[in-house]
Amino acid sequence: MAVFTAVTLDDLTLLLKKFPLGNAIGIKGISSGIENSNFFIDTERGEYVLTIFENLSFAQLPFYLQLMRHLAERGVLVPAPVPDEAGELVVPLHGKPAAIVSKLEGGSQMAPQPVHCAAVGTMLATMHMAGRDFALQQPNLRGLDWWNDTTPLVLPFLDERNAHLLRAEMHFQSAFAACDHYHHLGRGPIHADLFRNNVMFVGERLTGFFDFYFAGCDTWLFDVAVTVNDWCIDLGSGVLDPARVRALLDAYHAVRPFTADEQAAWQPMLRAAALRFWLSRLYDLYLPREAEMLTPHDPTHFERILRERIATPAPGLLA
Repeated sequence: MAVFTAVTLDDLTLLLKKFPLGNAIGIKGISSGIENSNFFIDTERGEYVLTIFENLSFAQLPFYLQLMRHLAERGVLVPAPVPDEAGELVVPLHGKPAAIVSKLEGGSQMAPQPVHCAAVGTMLATMHMAGRDFALQQPNLRGLDWWNDTTPLVLPFLDERNAHLLRAEMHFQSAFAACDHYHHLGRGPIHADLFRNNVMFVGERLTGFFDFYFAGCDTWLFDVAVTVNDWCIDLGSGVLDPARVRALLDAYHAVRPFTADEQAAWQPMLRAAALRFWLSRLYDLYLPREAEMLTPHDPTHFERILRERIATPAPGLLA
């Protein structure tokens, strides 16, 4: 993530006195993303990731970290939070909450093929099933309420064409969220941000999902739609690749079969997933926060995807 809060090797040395990781060897800021301050850290016990949370509070963080622990204990490939010597997963650093988690092996697959999409679909469904008995509850903080709050903030910056698109899609999504199909959708903890750069592979072997800090309780189908809108598209046009879509959806369905209500809600949900990220990128572009390393993502990418989802029906959930 972008580095909003600087951490020196001396800072890390003091922090690690509370953890069973040995001495600090090195620290390097991670420049991608725009929400938290993330660092690769080297210790005598191995490599880990340190995150300082710039927006989430001490009270909110147990949901994310306990969810990761819960999933890891059930065989889902996610980073494992490291407790300090007192058993705490969240500790203060420079007056902000911070956590250390294990580092996954491998790298991001930025040019996925159907085999990679199938692996993502299988693990996503496995994650949803594993989260059904997770005790903590927290809404998706970037859900419909946030869309309603954020729309009037970004509208003044838009030209007439995009302002019309945003108003019309918000009207459509509000009506969709009120319909019977939507209210019958299966729900539970979701990742909510499962882009290509949040999954690790070694060759064709998926080694883990990470960056759960947009997670919340929402519809499982929204998580599938967010994932398909990134993993299964031509990045230049936003057009879906049927082979990758089919691979991801079929693999997911084999673990957690899609319901009739989900089939009916699929097309609107793909639009909802595109709207969510168009809105957040508009917000980050026009109402930015300061950071040492920060390049806001281009909102045009998700505007293009939203227009494409409106214009062209996607492949169905079932072949």
